[in-house]
Amino acid sequence: MKEELKEHIHEVITKMANKALRTLCIAFKRVSEDAGNFLTNGLWLNQYQIDFDTHDSKGVYEVEKSGFTLLGVLGIRDVLRPEVKGAIKTCRRAGVKVRMVTGDNKLTARAIALECGIIDPENEESIVLTGPEFIELTGGIICKECRTKECDCPRDKVQAKRVKRPVRVDTIANQEAFDKVYKNLDVLARSRPEDKYALVTGLMERKCVVAVTGDGTNDAPALKKADVGFAMNSGTDVAKEAADIILLDNNFASIVKAVQWGRTIYDNIRKFIQFQFTVNIVATVMTIVSSAILQKELLGAVELLWVKS
Repeated sequence: MKEELKEHIHEVITKMANKALRTLCIAFKRVSEDAGNFLTNGLWLNQYQIDFDTHDSKGVYEVEKSGFTLLGVLGIRDVLRPEVKGAIKTCRRAGVKVRMVTGDNKLTARAIALECGIIDPENEESIVLTGPEFIELTGGIICKECRTKECDCPRDKVQAKRVKRPVRVDTIANQEAFDKVYKNLDVLARSRPEDKYALVTGLMERKCVVAVTGDGTNDAPALKKADVGFAMNSGTDVAKEAADIILLDNNFASIVKAVQWGRTIYDNIRKFIQFQFTVNIVATVMTIVSSAILQKELLGAVELLWVKS
């Protein structure tokens, strides 16, 4: 391809990404016809024998690396469910910050975040990073004791007791850099499992209550690390096992309901404790004062029970 065509294709991909479209390149390759028909690894291949034993570190075979003819670039979209925008607005009013952690490219992720309301168009301080950029900036996860990414510290109490060493505690390597970005970090694109885990770890170190949603195996470390993990019912078994709650309807809006009911229960418990604390103090003071001054009790046992009830 000439440079002009490459630039044109890049412009088209950029325009699609800015419209929240994921791009998919379609191409084909003609292979040698004199190789005959072969049966390789249980697959019948017509006119070409592909060596499935030699590939690079990313799993790409030599036959797949060059010689393709571009047919076109397609743009595909995941349509937002109608209740998502309202759910995110409700979370914002309730003081819950919603962040998007996705495998999409930076432009597509930002466009989707703008569309669903995660990014406020008027907020000039909003930060969008890719997973590798985030790890490079913050240094990623290290052991708090050894200050290294890999160490021999055990990860569970049973093993720690057996080897007589402290349990490994993960922490962010560059705390100052994390402090500068985490408050305004709205989107983490091209994210990997270690990127999600690092973000959750850093937020929890800052006493944030963190809830994570996910449906894939790569979400499992973050789901297990978070205070509350929400797995989609359509997700993998690994994600479900790592999560605390499974959303049977696969609906993000259900998380808002969970927060609402959780806060209601918490408020009721707090009010009950406050009531009992107040009544017990008053009853105790009255009993002590009456015993010291009047040499008799003002309230009997039955009367105290009536007051407390």
